[in-house]
Amino acid sequence: MSKIIVLGAGMVGRAMAFDLSKKHEVTSADINTEALAKASRDGKIITIQQNLKDTEKLARLVADFDLVVSAVPGFMGFETLKTIISCGKNFVDISFLPEDILQLNELAKKNKVIGIADMGVAPGMPNLIAGYHYAQMKITDFEYMVGGLPKARVLPFQYKAPFSPVDVIEEYTRPARYVENGHIITRPAMSDSEFINFKEVGTLEAFNTDGLRSLIYTLSEIPNMKEKTLRYPGHISLIRAFQESGFFSHTPVKINNTEVSPFDFTTKLLFDKWKLGDEEAEFTIMRVIVTGEEKGKEKKITYDLYDEYDPGDKISSMSRTTGFTGTAGAELILRGLFTEKGVFPPESVGKISDCFNFVLDYLKERKVIYKVTEEV
Repeated sequence: MSKIIVLGAGMVGRAMAFDLSKKHEVTSADINTEALAKASRDGKIITIQQNLKDTEKLARLVADFDLVVSAVPGFMGFETLKTIISCGKNFVDISFLPEDILQLNELAKKNKVIGIADMGVAPGMPNLIAGYHYAQMKITDFEYMVGGLPKARVLPFQYKAPFSPVDVIEEYTRPARYVENGHIITRPAMSDSEFINFKEVGTLEAFNTDGLRSLIYTLSEIPNMKEKTLRYPGHISLIRAFQESGFFSHTPVKINNTEVSPFDFTTKLLFDKWKLGDEEAEFTIMRVIVTGEEKGKEKKITYDLYDEYDPGDKISSMSRTTGFTGTAGAELILRGLFTEKGVFPPESVGKISDCFNFVLDYLKERKVIYKVTEEV
């Protein structure tokens, strides 16, 4: 039994703490007492209230643990990981931080740390899949699309955020990078929208977001790569109206001698409108398509995921699909299946077939199932 601390007691952090507590001694840390109360779960998970932004306190907090799992909001991710690594602690991270995680690679090597970053549903699983097939075949095209949505479509947004609304808006505003004919192309987020039909949910709208992340550089030999986010049709036109009206601007606006950040104001209001209920039915849907050549034959491999809220354990689908991928990564380190020192994106882990198969089996045991089809 290992001692593990999960930083962040949000919906995903709680799911990871719950999963890991079945076999390990788990502590959950967060500044939010309400979130910690939900995380305590039958008293099996130890809870600590702590301001995780305070790096000195954070360093003292993680000192006695064998592994650190970071599930903090993206804007806190980089400094959190830097502190964890400086303390010489192995880690798994799902925080979707905007910075380049590979900047911390040398520091991790110096401190003999094993770290897997971006180990969630997306980024995460598509990276793992890309890495696995990159080691098996010559990939010419890699594309994935993913979304987490409420089952009930309620106007005007037709959306609930299964994770921090701040991170959702980051997806909508961060310029989207993709690879076309070997060149990195940058387009505005929410561009190039298209309608795609899925048998489980009907028609969804796909649009560019910046989800390729490390894949652009680690698998640069793949000439065509693209990622898109999925929403119900109509949602993104409403978000574009917000953006064009300046609601996502970080530049303060003076109103009656008081300066207000439009971004902070908007996220405060949207948090209430977008907050996913603890027992609200929702689903995660993803399609990953790998095309290329294997042993002289053209091949197309498609991975499809459709997962719903678990009413038994009362865990949201996005928490299950993201969190259990993260806990699979934790077990890779704890069981000695992945031992290389440094900071690694999931595609580096996926190149090791034993690691790839372990993660798929781990998820399958938890009824998070990727259906695979091949066309030759």
